[in-house]
Amino acid sequence: MTEAEISTNHHYWQGAFIGDEEAARRLATLPAAVEAALAAPLATETLLAACDALATALRDPAHPATVRLAGHLPAGEDADVLTELAAFLSREELTRKLRRELGGTAPQRLSRPDARETVYEAWAPVGLVAHIAPGNAATVAPLSVVEGLLAGNVNVLKTSSADTLLAQHLLAELAALDPTGAIAERVVVLRFPSSRQEWLKLMCAPADAVAVWGGEAAVEGVAAHVPPGCRLVEWGHKISFAYLTQDAWHDAGTLTALAEDVCRYEQQACSSPQVVYLDTEDADEVFAFAERFATALAAVPPAAPAEAPDPAEEAELTTTEMIARLEEHLGLTRVLSAPDGSWRVLADTRPALTASPLHRSVWVKPLPRKRLIPTLRPMRRYLQTAAVAGGRTDIAELSGTVLAAGATRVTPVGAMTAGYSGEPHDGVYALQRYSRRVAVQADERFATTACLDDLARPAVLPPPTGPLRDKADVQELNRHVDRRDAELYFRSGGSTGAPALSLFSYDDYDVQMHAAARGLLAAGYDPARDRTANLFYCGGMYGSFISFFSILERLGGVQMPMAAGPDHRATAEMLVAHEVDTLFGMPSYLWQLLHEEADLLRSYGGIRKIFYGGEHFTAEQRRTLEQTFGIEVVHSITYGSTDLGPLGYQCVESGGSVHHLHADLHTLEILDIDSDRPVEPGKTGRLVFTTHARRGQDIGRYVIGDLGRALPGRCPCGSHSPRFELLGRLGDVMRVATYFLNHRRFVAIAEESLRYSGETQILLANSGPREQLTVRMERAAGVPAEEAREAFLAGYPELRTAVEERLLDLTVEAVDGAALERTPTSGKLRTVVDTRS
Repeated sequence: MTEAEISTNHHYWQGAFIGDEEAARRLATLPAAVEAALAAPLATETLLAACDALATALRDPAHPATVRLAGHLPAGEDADVLTELAAFLSREELTRKLRRELGGTAPQRLSRPDARETVYEAWAPVGLVAHIAPGNAATVAPLSVVEGLLAGNVNVLKTSSADTLLAQHLLAELAALDPTGAIAERVVVLRFPSSRQEWLKLMCAPADAVAVWGGEAAVEGVAAHVPPGCRLVEWGHKISFAYLTQDAWHDAGTLTALAEDVCRYEQQACSSPQVVYLDTEDADEVFAFAERFATALAAVPPAAPAEAPDPAEEAELTTTEMIARLEEHLGLTRVLSAPDGSWRVLADTRPALTASPLHRSVWVKPLPRKRLIPTLRPMRRYLQTAAVAGGRTDIAELSGTVLAAGATRVTPVGAMTAGYSGEPHDGVYALQRYSRRVAVQADERFATTACLDDLARPAVLPPPTGPLRDKADVQELNRHVDRRDAELYFRSGGSTGAPALSLFSYDDYDVQMHAAARGLLAAGYDPARDRTANLFYCGGMYGSFISFFSILERLGGVQMPMAAGPDHRATAEMLVAHEVDTLFGMPSYLWQLLHEEADLLRSYGGIRKIFYGGEHFTAEQRRTLEQTFGIEVVHSITYGSTDLGPLGYQCVESGGSVHHLHADLHTLEILDIDSDRPVEPGKTGRLVFTTHARRGQDIGRYVIGDLGRALPGRCPCGSHSPRFELLGRLGDVMRVATYFLNHRRFVAIAEESLRYSGETQILLANSGPREQLTVRMERAAGVPAEEAREAFLAGYPELRTAVEERLLDLTVEAVDGAALERTPTSGKLRTVVDTRS
């Protein structure tokens, strides 16, 4: 924009800068604009991605956005303001804020807080939040709007006519980083004086919440325009104080830290101390402390000229000091001040809470702890921070007392103005004030629906960008993960190569376990009735067992954490003893367990459900489980990887290797096997996943090594989540005797032609001038080796040609299931064992 345009178009309205006349016209139609914007929800990930991108830009002084915004900084402010904004807008800070205040990173999704009930709850936006910003804090206005956006609201912000256009342009930069346009639809910024009451009335009339920053006069001026039923959120002026025990007030370090609290921000922060209370009734002790504290204040470097008091503040300082000096003649006070008036200590024998005139002016008063509550409680609506100094027991006891009196924060001396990410503000969480807790009660038709949103609309995530990555790339990324983000370490099972390390924060792990739990509900798991044995492999940093323990914990399901073990008899006896009816585990292990202990488990007859992971049951194996063992439900427990966590899930309408995408966590691309371009719809290609919302890790466009195809249309289960069918791994395809052969093709032939239901393993070796391919099949299935060999040759033309051309020797071996090679960590079957040099 040109300078002339900026001077006239100082309002920002849903993506455009406009002037007064247009703003007045649009204000009259604000209710309709709000209704249109609320028709579609704002995806939390859309906002987080845009905020994080803006934070990254603001950390670079040369970035065009930083340069543009620097031109709108208030007089006397420097680039530190932009650095402060960048810290707040980072993904890490905002996700921590969401988790603390609204319980998760997708708070607006209607999910089941108790998986055993078909009751759905969410945090919904109140609708329209009107923000009345103060004129003395550059960052408050735009960050208040970001809080409103985090809660999903439409926001209209009033800034002072004396303010720069920082808020308008910062929010415009944020909206420009959202390709969906949803953020722009939810932001209006108006710059006008408070005297323009008709605009203020039009702003507040359709609001569902009005947030006011300022003193009592400012709040009262706005409250007159707040309609009945509208939530008034006051962020008013507060008073903070320090409370020192006798040991603390004699400690020089405590006095130095307290002086720094007083002088930091020249007491302009609500958390700056205005009063110092001593745990005593002795006036002489108060006066003696004031002398020592005056020395500590005098040692603090003077304030910057820009922070000097204005004439009105100077008058208040002079009046307060003069009255206190007059009361010295009554023995009530003692005043100590700098010769140049830059600080003053006002010792007063009366304990009543008294506001300070600020600018390094502090009251010192006696207040024995037994009188804390009756003295302070009458002023409870104004109290904020209490810095407590003393012994550990003193701090514990006094913290409870000052909180009971009305304070909302307790800090150490020296840290009164410091905070932490996600900290409550004035005793409340802002995001909850801008939200409503809503619920939907549903009937038994929704037993397998974990999130109602999946039935209503597709999840929206930013499109994937950047280069393709393989496992080696991800391992390299892991070497540079900040230790603060590496709280949980897992190793892969090594079925497709050397075991690889994967790192997670506990927050990310929790999000993924909740996602997998929702997928398990969709597959037909019933946490209210099913009694589950967790039979995944455990140990060696392998994640399956502990992950499914965590998933069942989040579902509230009954579980027997048994783990896979070599003693199948002992395992089967425990299943019977504890009346287990649902098994979690690897197909190869469950298959061995059921067949080796078939007599006991068939006579028990209690196993009704199997949820498997890591491998697949063939259609013939499923038929055997149903007909021989009476299993009613056989579903994939999840589809995932150690690096990315759960990627897909099966619903009750999905079978075989068909899965839904966890579309609230990942995006999926399917690329051509030989080139990095998307396949045609329905064609087989490489599965490429981009995971979102991983703290400290950017795992985008990960070529996971699996093949699959997208399935068209919406699933009969009703979910909008995309579906895909797994079609093996790139490693299942073997280059043998100049031909490409696929392990899955051998499995399909054995199943279709031989009714074979066991496991199949292929061994590749050199055999003189020819290569050797050995198909190993389970002896218990009862298929003659020669019959199997003929079936493979008849059903696989490329294999037959290779044998006829004497390029390949084909052998079929019948072996015990225990003789098949498996990965030691996970117990997965090694489908192809290549020993060729």
